[in-house]
Amino acid sequence: MKFGKWLKRQIEQSLAEWRDQFLRYKELKRCVNAIPGAGGCPPSPAEEAEFVATLDAEIEKINAFFLEQEEEFIIHHRELQEDISRALARRAAGLVTPGQHEAAVAAIRREIVDFHGVMVLLLNYSSINYIGLAKILKKYDKRSGAVLRPPVLEAVLEQPFFETETVSQLVRECEAMMEAVFPEVPEGQAAARRDREALAVAEQSIFQNTVAALLTMEDVRAWSSTRGRHSLPPLNLPDSDWLRSFQMIPTQ
Repeated sequence: MKFGKWLKRQIEQSLAEWRDQFLRYKELKRCVNAIPGAGGCPPSPAEEAEFVATLDAEIEKINAFFLEQEEEFIIHHRELQEDISRALARRAAGLVTPGQHEAAVAAIRREIVDFHGVMVLLLNYSSINYIGLAKILKKYDKRSGAVLRPPVLEAVLEQPFFETETVSQLVRECEAMMEAVFPEVPEGQAAARRDREALAVAEQSIFQNTVAALLTMEDVRAWSSTRGRHSLPPLNLPDSDWLRSFQMIPTQ
């Protein structure tokens, strides 16, 4: 499958409100195809400046969206921690019945699963946009004879949307919260616990695509011809038993 079609599919499978925030690869490719190419005249300085300006605007858009999501994640993560603390404190103080506590924990559980899924999708968003930039720059250089790709990718390495450690750390901490909400149970009860978790996941429309996003972040590296400094960063993805148990969830 050609990259453009693959990218279109990824965007279509993303959250509806995110779709306009991805790299406009098709539009950039149209600009590249307008260059005469081999045997023709290289782009004029004005044409190259226009392409670079368009590319910069796309990177700025991606950064702004990523930072906005990251800030919301930090706030929501803190809120979830407070929710868990309050629920546990109420149970310890005997202020709620066992049934009320279980209902409160179930609600928090669903919210954590949903939150985890959205964060993984943002990591996927980062990977897809980076590889799209690398691909369109490679096409531009091949078509025009320019050497834009190395310096632009070098700059991208310092862009907020590429530096995903904060979100990756939040993903790991989110899993730790899952362990707090789902303490260890005896081996004989493991199947029942998996059933409850699977039910929670089934209720979450966002998380249904999370495993697909994880696989995409592996697959997207196959599209990259770069190795070394301009390669995609290490995945550093969640690797807990409760996530792996959902690998067979349909994503369509």
